[in-house]
Amino acid sequence: MTKPDQPTASPYWRQTLRLSRSLLWIWLVLTVAVCLFGRSLDFDFFGWPFGFWATSQGALIVFCLIVWYYAWAMNRLDEELGGDDVD
Repeated sequence: MTKPDQPTASPYWRQTLRLSRSLLWIWLVLTVAVCLFGRSLDFDFFGWPFGFWATSQGALIVFCLIVWYYAWAMNRLDEELGGDDVD
């Protein structure tokens, strides 16, 4: 038996899932790309090999940007659709 008021049926949850799915794909692609192609990027970048910089610093910066964007987008979505009232 299904409930008529399932939380995934609301526009708030559809947009939340879409945002989460998109950002997780970006995270996955970035992680796989850095792991697979990091060693082949062997030119100097600020005195360090670019592959080293990309794996140690660049990926971390992008991960922090993903978290920041998620928080910003969810706050905006909460203001638009009143998601903070959803249980």
